[in-house]
Amino acid sequence: MKPSIPKGTRDFSPQEMVRRNYIFDSIRQVFQRYGFLPIETPAMENMETLMGKYGEEGDRLIFKILNSGDFLNGIDSNELLNANNKQLTSKISEKALRYDLTVPFARYVVQHQNEITFPFKRFQIQPVWRADRPQKGRYREFYQCDADVIGSNSLVNEVELVQLIDDVFSRLQLPVIIKINNRKILSGIAEVIGEADKIIDITVAIDKLDKIGVDGVNKELTEKGVGAEALAKLQPLIHFNGTTIDKLNFLKVLLRSSETGLKGIKEVEYLFTTIAQLSSLSAIIELDITLARGLNYYTGAIFEVKANAGSLSSSICGGGRYDDLTGIFGLPNVSGVGISFGADRIYDVLHEMNLFPESVAASTKLLFVCFGEPEQNFGLPLLAKVRKAGINAEIYPDAKAKMKKQMSYADDKKIPFVVIIGSDEMNSGLLSLKNMTTGEQSKLEIDKIIENLI
Repeated sequence: MKPSIPKGTRDFSPQEMVRRNYIFDSIRQVFQRYGFLPIETPAMENMETLMGKYGEEGDRLIFKILNSGDFLNGIDSNELLNANNKQLTSKISEKALRYDLTVPFARYVVQHQNEITFPFKRFQIQPVWRADRPQKGRYREFYQCDADVIGSNSLVNEVELVQLIDDVFSRLQLPVIIKINNRKILSGIAEVIGEADKIIDITVAIDKLDKIGVDGVNKELTEKGVGAEALAKLQPLIHFNGTTIDKLNFLKVLLRSSETGLKGIKEVEYLFTTIAQLSSLSAIIELDITLARGLNYYTGAIFEVKANAGSLSSSICGGGRYDDLTGIFGLPNVSGVGISFGADRIYDVLHEMNLFPESVAASTKLLFVCFGEPEQNFGLPLLAKVRKAGINAEIYPDAKAKMKKQMSYADDKKIPFVVIIGSDEMNSGLLSLKNMTTGEQSKLEIDKIIENLI
């Protein structure tokens, strides 16, 4: 049988891994510049840690892990025939693959609260798994790059996260739009249209506006029991266009009777006013009053970032404020805010836009090629010296291979420089250094080569 991998997962070639590491390293360096510290959590969590934290749709997308050994032990045939999915799953599966990095982070904070200095700023770069339908830009296994601040209510954290997002995408040279909204505004909208108890249904539906359109949103809300009168009141919001000031003025009128909604407007005004006072950002910052983000734990500011280039319109970064995520694990009233970069989607956009620097394609900077075994033996100590100087280098292992084959190896791996060692180089100590891009060749001592390449 021909080997294969599960749908929604991928193998990565060396060239792809070099490019992925370029993304990870760029994000990691910005995280560290802003004072975030790294942690890691297990690939699997106890089922009760994850279930119920992402809403009904999210719970369905969690990959469950069957118990070790005979997972059907103790379950009789009648239970198998009559049990519903939830009951049966709880008996045969105690663990699950993590769905995101935020809930495991909340669990980590509660479990290690006596070892943490608050506010706690952490970052995490690890894979997550979702039993989603695979399609372009959407995978079942993918990496998230998260940064969170927990233990602080200050909106300065939101401002800093906007700056951090802008720094990451400026470093990657990818133009983006940062969309901002506030869940308090959405709660206020649900309140003023008379459907406060359906806030989750409303946010989940509105969050799909880009995918299913206005008609699809209205249909889903109707199916969830939102009345025709409430739906009519919602339409001006869905269709409204204008500047940030226009949107805020519109919301102030719409939500004038909602204390929660007005508080959300005040928070959004602070963010936009403060961001405007900072040095110019590269990203476009936009108030999107239909932005909802489907996860239930968000309570304040919410962010979504989309590439302002290329054909992929899906979110490449998102996040928001959560006021009591740790409360579900026994540590109430600890507010946090965080963002998550989707490395796989970022990769797809950079690849489509040809935005990876040429230098990223090669991890080896210098290759030694030799005319024979004596030349190879001569080159090995020089190779060690080059590596000790911090230059990525290798030697072609088969000294009997024709020079054309050795040079083709350098071309195929996009190695930018080659040192050629023959009898003349051994006798004089002057090595032939060839620039594989320009074709220029010069004779230099090894110390001078190191000096030129560092």
